[in-house]
Amino acid sequence: MKNIIYISFLIYTSVCFSQGDISINNSYPTNYFANPMDIPLILSGTFAELRSNHFHSGLDIKTKQREGIEVFSSADGYISRIKISLWGFGKAIYITHPNGYTTVYAHLQKFSDKIENYIRKEQYKNESFEVEVFPTKDELPVLKKELIAFSGSTGGFMGPHLHFEIRDTETEKTINPLYFGININDTKKPTINTLIGYCLDSISQINQINEPSQLTFVNDANGNLVAKNITASGKIGFGINAYDQLDDAANKNGIYSLETFVNGQKIYEFKAEEFAFYETNLINVLIDYKRFQLLKQRIQKSFNQYKNNLSLTKNSSTNGIITIENGLNYIVEIVAKDFKGNEQKITIPITGKKENIIAKNIENVTPYKIKHQEFNEFTNKNVKVAFPKNTFYNDFYLDFTITDNIAKVHTPIVPLANNYTLTFDVSNYNETEKNQLYIASISEKGRKSYETTVKKNNTFYTSTKKLGEFTLLVDNENPTISLYNFKNEQWISNHTSIKVKISDKETGVKSFRGEIDGKWILMEYDVTTGILTYDLKNITYTDAKHNLKIVVIDNVGNLNTLEATFYRKK
Repeated sequence: MKNIIYISFLIYTSVCFSQGDISINNSYPTNYFANPMDIPLILSGTFAELRSNHFHSGLDIKTKQREGIEVFSSADGYISRIKISLWGFGKAIYITHPNGYTTVYAHLQKFSDKIENYIRKEQYKNESFEVEVFPTKDELPVLKKELIAFSGSTGGFMGPHLHFEIRDTETEKTINPLYFGININDTKKPTINTLIGYCLDSISQINQINEPSQLTFVNDANGNLVAKNITASGKIGFGINAYDQLDDAANKNGIYSLETFVNGQKIYEFKAEEFAFYETNLINVLIDYKRFQLLKQRIQKSFNQYKNNLSLTKNSSTNGIITIENGLNYIVEIVAKDFKGNEQKITIPITGKKENIIAKNIENVTPYKIKHQEFNEFTNKNVKVAFPKNTFYNDFYLDFTITDNIAKVHTPIVPLANNYTLTFDVSNYNETEKNQLYIASISEKGRKSYETTVKKNNTFYTSTKKLGEFTLLVDNENPTISLYNFKNEQWISNHTSIKVKISDKETGVKSFRGEIDGKWILMEYDVTTGILTYDLKNITYTDAKHNLKIVVIDNVGNLNTLEATFYRKK
């Protein structure tokens, strides 16, 4: 019991909201969040942490790998949004507070009774498990310390935890919650384990190499890092792989800030303060995207090569790019810090020396030149690709080939800012085949995955941000449905729920519908297990015999139906 109470307090964050406390110029009141009993939070994820294709928008708070821990409102306000989805945030609550901020609580297992009753009415009204509603100010007011939900792991393949955010209500920008006084224990400095040097044009070099180079370094007597002296010429930059750990957790979290100095002058800074959601794709130019795709290692660059306006970075006139002149010496310092101010520094001594380049990356020239500031459209056999203006961040030659009905649209080592359209001509297929035909992407390991396919007469297309291989496949198999926790014709008076397992191995489950005695029932779908669950407390029965009907449809329209009988006393 003590552990449960402790975690309940751990998740709760009390916010001392008052009118007039709205922050200005990133100066946030530090007394906004203060944990009861001053118990530090234990985090598994930090703000603006580097994730796949996005920056983490809040804090992930540990719940000791358990679900069902009480979550309380952090301040007075009203629930302005409730969203239930199979993926993403899963079950999430948004609370608008009177001081201009909104707090978000995500991956919840379930809501408090008041909120459950409200959202259940909406689900039955829409006959859908997935819903999104925006209550008015007077519908669902909440008080500070009021129980609003229980922690969970909804939203996909993830362990139990609470995702917590603070947003500016007006701008929707998400802000680092640690600015508001949330207490964490962190006396460990960040770790830097990889240093990469980059040549930023065709004539630059580092140690006579015009390609990204991994540089060696050692620890000095003060615990800082010193790289081996390099020779360089022209425009260069650096990047590091770094992480931070809290005192009470083994998780490798993101760093709070990254600064670059040249001969003592700051030329670049990344700081995890706040960002807008439309900026989150810029993570793919903040990191070495190619290295991440090939080696699954995130190198965070300490320069802004594409001169974007990512609000997490503060650039000098050089954007962190260093111009090395022949015959001059330079000392570059890169400093990684966590929120508590612990820091790790790496020093890179550079001698300016123009030499012959002995290794250089040569671009493969193809007939398909991408001019990223223009609309680009190419056709090869029965496949067309169309890239809107600024889909990419720079110009390059696209590798676009068709072999054995497989369309290769480059290799997935180039970051995209926006979706493009991939279209197949399907005029050679008959109408029956078209009904079950779909576009699939093919992973490097050969796994084929359904891509949302729009069908228009003799053309099928998908809008995607994936590069790589694609093909047309046929799905002529129906989804599978099976009873999970009872058998047909069984008495289930002692059961608290009905469970049914559904799956579709080709294109995946698109929709499902459950009915008892001809009436729609609310079934919760766990995407990780494929199990549909109906809570038997949601209905009162007058007869003992009941008919259960489950209908499942996959993404090309294949349908399967299961009907079963069960018996249950009042």
